[in-house]
Amino acid sequence: MRYSAYLLILIALFQACKDIEQPQEDIVMGKDIHSFSEPEKAVVKHLSLRLQVDFDAKQLSGTATWDIERTPDAQALVLDTKGLAIEAVFLDDDTTPVSFSLGKEDPVLGQALFIPLKKETQKVRIVYHTSAGAPALQWLEAHQTAGGRHPFLFSQSQCILARSWVPCQDSPGVRFTYDAEVKVPQGMMALMSAENPQEKSADGIYRFRMRQPIPSYLLAIAAGDLVFKPISKRAGVYAEPETIEAALHEFEDLEEMIRAAERLYGDYVWERYDLLVLPPSFPFGGMENPRLTFATPTIIAGDKSLTSLVAHELAHSWSGNLVTNRTWNDLWINEGFTVYFERRIMESMYGRDYAEMLAELGYQDLQQTIARMGENNKDTRLKLDLQRRDPDDAVTDIAYEKGYFFLRLVEETIGRDKFDIFVKDYFRQFAFRSMDTEHFVEYFQKEVLDKNPGAAKAIRMQEWIYGTGLPDNCPKVNATRFRKVEQALQDWLNGTPADSLPVASWSSHEWLHFVRHLPANLSVKQMKALDDAFDFTHSGNAEIQAEWYTQAALHGYTEAFPAIEDFLMKVGRRKFLVPIYRALLQSEEGKRAALDIYAKARKNYHYVATSTLDEMLHWNEKAYKVH
Repeated sequence: MRYSAYLLILIALFQACKDIEQPQEDIVMGKDIHSFSEPEKAVVKHLSLRLQVDFDAKQLSGTATWDIERTPDAQALVLDTKGLAIEAVFLDDDTTPVSFSLGKEDPVLGQALFIPLKKETQKVRIVYHTSAGAPALQWLEAHQTAGGRHPFLFSQSQCILARSWVPCQDSPGVRFTYDAEVKVPQGMMALMSAENPQEKSADGIYRFRMRQPIPSYLLAIAAGDLVFKPISKRAGVYAEPETIEAALHEFEDLEEMIRAAERLYGDYVWERYDLLVLPPSFPFGGMENPRLTFATPTIIAGDKSLTSLVAHELAHSWSGNLVTNRTWNDLWINEGFTVYFERRIMESMYGRDYAEMLAELGYQDLQQTIARMGENNKDTRLKLDLQRRDPDDAVTDIAYEKGYFFLRLVEETIGRDKFDIFVKDYFRQFAFRSMDTEHFVEYFQKEVLDKNPGAAKAIRMQEWIYGTGLPDNCPKVNATRFRKVEQALQDWLNGTPADSLPVASWSSHEWLHFVRHLPANLSVKQMKALDDAFDFTHSGNAEIQAEWYTQAALHGYTEAFPAIEDFLMKVGRRKFLVPIYRALLQSEEGKRAALDIYAKARKNYHYVATSTLDEMLHWNEKAYKVH
């Protein structure tokens, strides 16, 4: 690269980050229980990745070269791996491989990779390849994509799955920059959580750079038959050619959303914000990979009604990507702030009434989660203890919704203006650093409670963070539009014909509230009457479909079962799968249907989904054959 071009890049990066304090000494408090690494002795700082994507073997192969910082007495670099085949290890520019060793295998954590260091070692190069069953990676056959012409690959590294495709220090408390070169078959495009191409390469080789330091769970890769369409100078959409126009229409307000976020909490510092619409087997609604949010196609409803998910992933560019939970016990620090920020963005764009509907739906989810777990369950605390457990157990409504309501309580107690100043300063002061609950409590005490007399007594911070269940000072939500929905439902139950209800102006959130509140004793005849009037079974909105299918399973409305099977065969979003399968399991007929569907659909799901569903269904693949 010419010096002048390099200088321009540095100037641009400085301008983007001018309001962000550069990382100083990071927060260090104890060991991350979900990583074998020892970053206090030798820590990774930059990754150079060279990978080849082999769709036939379902394998990534190549090299990972780490620049490291280490103490003078560090004897080894310790990395996390899971199912990786380590072929050779080299130190600095030496061409002679060095010995290495792998620790005892743990079913959740994988294996530690121990690489002995010399006194002068500053760089470690690892030659390796992934296993066919690498849990972070989903390999789709061509027929599983919208176009049906090319296979597809995508990764999901959160929480600790990055170690299954890159040997790394797989802890959210460790940050690094990276560059990469990825080779894919001609006619396909490769993307990463970095600077990305906007056109296909003739030779199938793509180069990437991420200049801002990120934790390993935000390392991402995708490859498939993809095209790009811009929305603004800094935002756009990637998708398969067959879905790009629908995606472009759905997300045309993306630039406005970014500006709304910036007005609240400061400049967007990641330069670009693009969306990648994945095939429907993606296990989450979205994943906040820096510069490139991965999104499920189930949010494309045709009316922009589900784009709050995009606001959520965008908000992660501040809460999570910029200031990151130090361990997965502290997930609420990422997700609670993000849900709060998401709803502020939606309020800014669509009004308070709209945001309150989202908040009330979230409150319903939280109540159901606590009821299912039990109010005294330790997992209903914000600060978790996931010792000897998969950190994916932390991904519940507790981190998201209880975290949100705690922050909303703070806002309502000290006032929105003061709270916004606190949050903006928090993002600025801890940018590109990690934060654990204990240090947050200390910071919160100093910046909020000590500065606002009476706030400590009103908020009861310790109870919210370290106590189980939901404290009785939880803020009250009143989505006034939902009160009209409840009246319409009551009118129908009292005999008003369904097609006479005043539903013409309802949003998807109002329909969701309506379906969620169907009485448990509703008859099959009544279910059919609703379906005849509103055609829930064939709704084009995945949120409404999932809720209706759950109700259909609980009420024995078997007329919807073929549509349920079709949905479960195509969609891999865990948020939808779990309640539908759980509802099917409540009856013998439903249980038979659930097992039969799962036997056929399981191959379409990502590991993140199957790891949950296998346990729920007591799945034994050898014992159950597809009929």
